[in-house]
Parts: sequence; structure tokens; C-alpha cells
Amino acid sequence: MRGLNVLFSLILGSALFLAGCTSCTQQQSPDQIRRETADATSKLKQDTVAVAQGVKEGIAKPKTVDINAASKDDLIAALSITGAQADKIIADRPYDNPDQLVTKRAVTNAEYDRIRDRVTVKK
Repeated sequence: MRGLNVLFSLILGSALFLAGCTSCTQQQSPDQIRRETADATSKLKQDTVAVAQGVKEGIAKPKTVDINAASKDDLIAALSITGAQADKIIADRPYDNPDQLVTKRAVTNAEYDRIRDRVTVKK
């Protein structure tokens, strides 16, 4: 009798295990696929809107920044420099021409080469 109970328990346990594994590998229904596709499409639309907004903001950014008048935040954003570099530029004002960023040691030659197209001095 005891052997029969053990055998029955093993068969029942195996059946439950196989049922659990079978549900893991079950194919999705068409409705599930449609829902997942709709969710992915919605996410893609949101991402596309975000990218378009970023491009729009990038186009709207000023091409150059006046190093004699720009705020610290404007210098950081327009030139992609650190706060310390922006502070140094501000401390060395006024500039007669953009090249003075290097001669006044506000930025290095390499940094100036990177930002030269985006700086100007208005008089």
C-alpha cells in the first residue's frame, strides 16, 4: 500500500511538473500578439516624438554665443563646457576677440579649436 502511495505521488508530481513546463512554452494567442504589437507601436510613437522634439530644440539653439554677454548656463549649454571653464571665461571678461580665450588662458588651444565656431564677441 505504501509503495502504491509513493508511486501515485510521483506520477501526480510529474504530471504537475510537466503541466507547469508546458504552460511556459505555450504559444501566444493572436489577441496577446495584437496587444503587444499595439504597446510596442505606442512606445515607438512616443520615442519618435521625443527625437523630433530634440531635433527641433537642436535646430533652434543659437549657433554662436557672445562670450562677453552670455550667462554661465548659456556658456555651458552652447559650448558643452564645465562650470569651472564657464567661470574662468566670465572672470576674464571683456574680450576684444574670441582668440583671447586662449591668450587669457580661459581655455586651452585644443578646447578653443573645438568651440571656435560657436563663440563670438559683439562690441
